[in-house]
Amino acid sequence: MSQLSERPEKPVVGVSLPHESAFQHVTGAALYTDDLVHRTKDVLHAYPVQVMKAHGRITALRTEPALAVPGVVRVLTGADVPGDNDAGMKHDEPLFPEEVMFYGHAVAWVLGETLEAARLGAAAVEVELDEKPAIVTVREAIEAESFHGARPHMETGDVDAGFADSVHVFTGEFTFAGQEHFYLETHAALALIDEGGQLFIQSSTQHPSETQEIVSHVLGIPAHEVTVQCLRMGGGFGGKEMQPHGFAAVAALGAKLTGRPVRFRLNRTQDLTMSGKRHGFHASWKIGFDAEGRIQALDATLTADGGWSLDLSEPVLARALCHIDNTYWIPNARVAGRIARTNTVSNTAFRGFGGPQGMLVIEDILGRVAPLLGLDPVELRERNFYRPGQGQTTPYGQPVTQADRISAVWEQVKENASLADRRREIAAFNAAHPHTKRALALTGVKFGISFNLTAFNQGGALVLIYKDGSVLINHGGTEMGQGLHTKMMQVAATTLGIPLHRVRLAPTRTDKVPNTSATAASAGADLNGGAIKNACEQLRERLHQVAGTQLGGNASDVRIVEGVARVLGSDKELAWEDLVRTAYFQRVQLSAAGFYRTEGLHWDAKAFRGTPFKYFSHGAAATEVEVDGFTGAYRIRRVDIVHDVGDSLSPMIDIGQVEGGFVQGAGWLTLEDLRWDTGDGPHRGRLQTQAASTYKLPSFSEMPEEFNVALMENATEEGAVYGSKAVGEPPLMLAFSVREALRQAAAAFGPSGASVELASPATPEAVYWAIESVREGDEKRTDITPGTHALSNA
Repeated sequence: MSQLSERPEKPVVGVSLPHESAFQHVTGAALYTDDLVHRTKDVLHAYPVQVMKAHGRITALRTEPALAVPGVVRVLTGADVPGDNDAGMKHDEPLFPEEVMFYGHAVAWVLGETLEAARLGAAAVEVELDEKPAIVTVREAIEAESFHGARPHMETGDVDAGFADSVHVFTGEFTFAGQEHFYLETHAALALIDEGGQLFIQSSTQHPSETQEIVSHVLGIPAHEVTVQCLRMGGGFGGKEMQPHGFAAVAALGAKLTGRPVRFRLNRTQDLTMSGKRHGFHASWKIGFDAEGRIQALDATLTADGGWSLDLSEPVLARALCHIDNTYWIPNARVAGRIARTNTVSNTAFRGFGGPQGMLVIEDILGRVAPLLGLDPVELRERNFYRPGQGQTTPYGQPVTQADRISAVWEQVKENASLADRRREIAAFNAAHPHTKRALALTGVKFGISFNLTAFNQGGALVLIYKDGSVLINHGGTEMGQGLHTKMMQVAATTLGIPLHRVRLAPTRTDKVPNTSATAASAGADLNGGAIKNACEQLRERLHQVAGTQLGGNASDVRIVEGVARVLGSDKELAWEDLVRTAYFQRVQLSAAGFYRTEGLHWDAKAFRGTPFKYFSHGAAATEVEVDGFTGAYRIRRVDIVHDVGDSLSPMIDIGQVEGGFVQGAGWLTLEDLRWDTGDGPHRGRLQTQAASTYKLPSFSEMPEEFNVALMENATEEGAVYGSKAVGEPPLMLAFSVREALRQAAAAFGPSGASVELASPATPEAVYWAIESVREGDEKRTDITPGTHALSNA
């Protein structure tokens, strides 16, 4: 076992613990960014001047009427920017634009003594616009050939020969929707300036170092004059990886120009209409199978809806291509990617970061063609799994080294869910109920862990031991409710060999740990845990030297367990507090900076080849649904999940992540229906679902009536911190089982062998129309002959 994954005697990792801030959360004591306004004197409030047109060039911007509003202090415009007027890393997101690119685009910001004064001031600003045609949907962009950014191309094997060898060939297309993050806490920042002109910014951001970088660019000052702190976030899900930077820059610019603290917070409608979402996609594909239903070739084009600017669309698209195989070996594949440029908000990172979109394409294909191949969907999927010992690689060339786990979690779910018995019960129920049908579907997940950009796979930490033996840890990861801080405290206590109560964690700050990566890509625990472990190991080695001298033994024989140092083979003991105090008086350094970099990664973005991921996380889920044939309404009766998190750092946290990820994935696939005005009227491009009243989120009523989650046992991951694996994103894709169960339930209303096209999200309305299609026999084909069969799902 590697040094990184090996666990010492009586570790604190692996123990089920509540979230480190759980008590504060439930009592209301936990502070979030906007709570700090009430602790800050003379705060100004920033409010956006939004233009309610989807596209047009600004011909006039008159701010004088706003300055006449009582309480308005200043109006920020592009003329006020001393540095780079851009809030993006691709230099295509002007902070103060001259061209409106989406409905609700902010073109200026008003600073007021009160939020109401700022709001009235923003309403008074006069903007004249030379309107231009707007592209709203990804289909419109494809027709207009409106694209931007890179166009990756992934190819393996001989695709043409693969199709020539195929007995069955199908073609089709699939358009599926994005998803709103709908974190509880909207975007917020608070900027303060000190007597030296240096900025301190409290921000609800997943990437403090990048927030620091953007603010320094906008203000034209070096990074060391900007400190960004993130106390915690009330949810992020990727929506606060890139998007907070410009908002923080507005607050920072206001503070710089006025000398007063500036508070920025979007209300819910502003957050929904101004911030990016999960990328919707369009996919066109052609797939070939042999006579036994094994995939021979895949040719696909994936088009991501990037919105008006690039943001993170290029890496999102790259990850989608890297996950189109999911758990299936595709010997011959050709997949092209492109990014549609539309006049909507700039879409951004969202839990899974393109992986769900790529995997949904192959899962939708298999779900649609299984009946046409005369195969049970479970059997079709099993026949195409990656197999251990076959030397199989992904379409981009990475070996699948744990293929046995794909089938292991699959078989365990089948056993836990009593799959065979329940499917017989479902068949009997369906035979007896003509207007209500049930179905049970099983799907799997293989998700790559690491940032596609190799440079991001690094983490830092600062660990301080005080004279009384208490320990303070700082790391570069941010806490958005996912339990990262809890795990990091467990890692520190385990490495030092002390009780957890000895460890406290400080808020994430750029002046404590510099140049950090975003807390994203499910890599937070891997990167920051490795860095904390490294820092604690440095400290432990120094303390072992001291303990060895005090106890009359070799430093290599010292062990610190539960806060007591001992030498192997001796009864002598030295309490942690005494050891630390002794080390201090011997002038031993009691602080250490830790660092971790993920080894073994290589990625050639142009060739689209390499090993971009440290490992794959695996999981499987079985979902049973019941569908009403009159309305399409449905309920989730039962879910069984087995998920691979390696050796869990914190089992209760990980189970909560699996449950939450699954429910969020089910929301994306079945409920959350983003709608824009696509008409030619004055509100073209307007987001119509801009509140919880029109955008349906999963709630208690959508929760499975029975929800069983198990973590894979004996699953140590060599080369990861204490043998653990990432957990944040992979469980979201387990929700494919919900969509596939709905497809199968809809099919049960029609003749055997019906192929069901199902929209995504599969709302009750969409399920109803799928049922109607089956009843009418639009796709009642049950025979398969060699050739190409066209399917579409728009």
